[in-house]
Amino acid sequence: MAPSFDWWAKGVHKGTPVVVKMDNPDWSMVELEGPSEDDFLIGNKPTDTRAKARGKNAKQLTWVLLLKVHRAAGCLTSVASTLANIGPAIRRRVAFGRTDTESTSFFENKTVKTRFYNCIKVFLWLSLLLLGFEIAAYYKGWHFRASNLQLQYIFTAPFGVRDFFDWLYSNWVLIRVGFVAPPLQFLANVCIVLFLIQSLDRLILCLCCFWIRVKKIKPILKEDAVADLETGENGFFPMVLVQIPMCNEREVYQHSIAAVCKLDWPKSKILIQVLDDSDDPMTQLLIEEEVHKWQQVGANIVYRHRVIRDGYKAGNLKSAMSCSYVKDYEFVAIFDADFQPAHDFLKRTIPHFKDNEDVGLVQARWSFVNKDENLLTRLQNINLSFHFEVEQQVNGVLINFFGFNGTAGVWRIKALEDSGGWLERTTVEDMDIAVRAHLQGWKFVFLNDVECQCELPESYEAYRKQQHRWHSGPMELFRLCLPNIIHAKISFWKKFNMIFLFFLLRKLILPFYSFTLFCIILPMTMFIPEAELPAWVVCYVPALMSFLNILPAPKSFPFIVPYLLFENTMSVTKFNAMISGLFQLGNAYEWVVTKKSGRSSESDLVSLIEKDPKHQLRGSEPDLDEIKAEILQEQKARKKKHNRIYTKELALAFLLLTASARSLLSAQGIHFYFLLFQGLSFLLVGLDLIGEQVM
Repeated sequence: MAPSFDWWAKGVHKGTPVVVKMDNPDWSMVELEGPSEDDFLIGNKPTDTRAKARGKNAKQLTWVLLLKVHRAAGCLTSVASTLANIGPAIRRRVAFGRTDTESTSFFENKTVKTRFYNCIKVFLWLSLLLLGFEIAAYYKGWHFRASNLQLQYIFTAPFGVRDFFDWLYSNWVLIRVGFVAPPLQFLANVCIVLFLIQSLDRLILCLCCFWIRVKKIKPILKEDAVADLETGENGFFPMVLVQIPMCNEREVYQHSIAAVCKLDWPKSKILIQVLDDSDDPMTQLLIEEEVHKWQQVGANIVYRHRVIRDGYKAGNLKSAMSCSYVKDYEFVAIFDADFQPAHDFLKRTIPHFKDNEDVGLVQARWSFVNKDENLLTRLQNINLSFHFEVEQQVNGVLINFFGFNGTAGVWRIKALEDSGGWLERTTVEDMDIAVRAHLQGWKFVFLNDVECQCELPESYEAYRKQQHRWHSGPMELFRLCLPNIIHAKISFWKKFNMIFLFFLLRKLILPFYSFTLFCIILPMTMFIPEAELPAWVVCYVPALMSFLNILPAPKSFPFIVPYLLFENTMSVTKFNAMISGLFQLGNAYEWVVTKKSGRSSESDLVSLIEKDPKHQLRGSEPDLDEIKAEILQEQKARKKKHNRIYTKELALAFLLLTASARSLLSAQGIHFYFLLFQGLSFLLVGLDLIGEQVM
């Protein structure tokens, strides 16, 4: 309860009130008074009222300062508690000793992964050997600031070598100058050129997005389409099929089914298909019972289950589209199991098809219910905000093409059929159908102001598997689609955009130079100083690119440095996935469902079983008890989960930290700080300290 202040209550409020909420429970709310009209009059003599106002404003300023100090203290306390918890967490990781090698079979071939890890270990051991060699040379009096000083020392020294070490080190310098540095510098220059091209592409996208915002350009509905929606049942309400593909997603199925069943659309004009590929019998029973519950309240919804899970999500969608009643529907909306569309989603997307017969897809953007859950979700939000706000919006406005996101979109069924339907040849069936539809001449519309809520992966393990699939699939698709793109009857500019910009630059070049330049070449230049990376490549341009990436999510500006470091850290996974997909190495065609948290849905399910006796599966009370018991048992088992140790990330962490130690001998300031913080970033990720913490 906030105490009352007499000086605060006196007089009449003449200015604009400002409300400030305080976190301290002892001070719930205070009101600050803005300037009155008398404060703006020129030539007024000081009066008692104005003198009192000055005193009042001084006290108000004091409260504002106290509020800021309180918030700063809260931030410092949070940082201190986080740092205090890191030590025990690291000890638990090391003591438990569970590494990512135990889950290799899910999405990586063990042989390929071992080879990649061994290559990183070779660089690590080589760097440690060279670091010891350079430290010994340092105490021997060798110069480290520039290679020409070392050469000058070699050529001006007496012909007789002072001792064996000097002879060995002088020959090593000559070997690296003549044979090692030139190819390393050439590779560095190639990566720098690719880096600048990709940075230029990103800058152009941001400028186009700024132009779109200034001009307020967005897809506009035709007047008759809006009027038709407002006329009720006799308006423009075409037949819409809604599909919810899912597989063993017990945590989130309730929310998605409930949200779709509440869509504002005539019941006679909509059919909802729940496409369940779950192989867990209990999950099947729960989902089928949820569908039965909504059928009882009048929803036009059906449940479909495939016994054989051929083709993963693409096979599931293809099977659903083969139903005889699909021919009666004109459009199909697709939502993944963790997506919750707003009730007016169809009313804001379907009208864009009216009188636009060449529009094949209307895509909405995603919003995230858990974007502030931990550091990992915050960094994902930055990436995806740029993807939707900049990449997809600009491509949608300028060329009417972008990659379908696999969910939160509405397809014209004719466009799907004209493009060959869903194919099971890759794990990115959404991008596959989008590319084929674009080659057939269909246009896409992106609605940046229509959002659909969903979840972000909260654990690094789930995010890592998702990124592996997202980066291996496009390369596999590029290899399959390249002949069709070359021979397609579209303009040269569209072919160039699809081959170079859409696939090569943003799907292949980006992970290639990120990993090669910042994780391999940069640390190697510390031991081969004759090959150099300019400071603007290491610091200034990456900082500018991170600034541009973070613009669509302005509230995330405090995380700009962690974002830059984390993107370089993820380049290991993305590079490995890109190589696997391009050359079909390992299990490139392996689908792993991204783990969802669904914090509320599981507790809601238990409470629903306890409170709602009508919510039963065919009236079988023993089945409900069994379901409840299994859910509670799984909740207990989840508490026994453990975070993993990721070997590749740890090896690269030690490689970068070793290189940072070597850079100290050369007094390279920017390079040292970059290598140090990048190494610490790899260390935190390798110990699984960035996402959800279980044990």
